[in-house]
Amino acid sequence: MFTLTDDARKSLDAHFEDKEIASIRIYLAPGGCSGPHLGLALDEPSDDDAVLSADPYNFCINKDLLDKTGALTIDMRCEGFVIESENPLGGGGCAGCGGGCSS
Repeated sequence: MFTLTDDARKSLDAHFEDKEIASIRIYLAPGGCSGPHLGLALDEPSDDDAVLSADPYNFCINKDLLDKTGALTIDMRCEGFVIESENPLGGGGCAGCGGGCSS
């Protein structure tokens, strides 16, 4: 299952308002204290990708990564796009890096 929330759709609509709509890649980004997380980038799908559609937008993701994440939801929050997965990809929070993350 794949969900693009209304807030995320509105942000994409605004971004592509004066541009040609391009394919968007969901990828695994390295993540410091919090561990790896899912990110977004403009990219064309390859043979190793699954294509997820949320008309008029197409998202591509490596098939193996999709198998690991399970269902995905793309949402928009004050810090930007957030990709939530059915199966969390790990990460230990600040304690996972020896407590080096202080506020």
